[in-house]
Amino acid sequence: MGFFSAILGNAGVAQPNELNAEYEVLLAEGEAIEIGFKLVRDVFIFTNKRLILVDKQGLTGKKVEYLSVMYKSISRFAIETAGHLDLDAELKIWVSSEALPSVTRKFNKQVNIYDLQKVLATHVLG
Repeated sequence: MGFFSAILGNAGVAQPNELNAEYEVLLAEGEAIEIGFKLVRDVFIFTNKRLILVDKQGLTGKKVEYLSVMYKSISRFAIETAGHLDLDAELKIWVSSEALPSVTRKFNKQVNIYDLQKVLATHVLG
């Protein structure tokens, strides 16, 4: 199910050692990766300082956009749990006072959406 879930656009948990090896160059001094998720080629990384969205573009994925969202700029967020027929959970994040969510991602059942919410709540409310 993991492969089909990825094809449908659902993210799964990424291994921290893989994330550190590949994205260490993006981290500021004192910044550490706490948890991350892979969505086919794209990556969703929570650090102790910010949220980093990695968008690999094109057929080869050589062109990459790195979007940093500071936790203090997140005004609200929402989670939607997976159901019996709806197999994916969803995260929505609003930055500043935008009317529509700036970030929307779907996650497969391997991801505990409550843990993800806890990471966000810890940083946004802290």
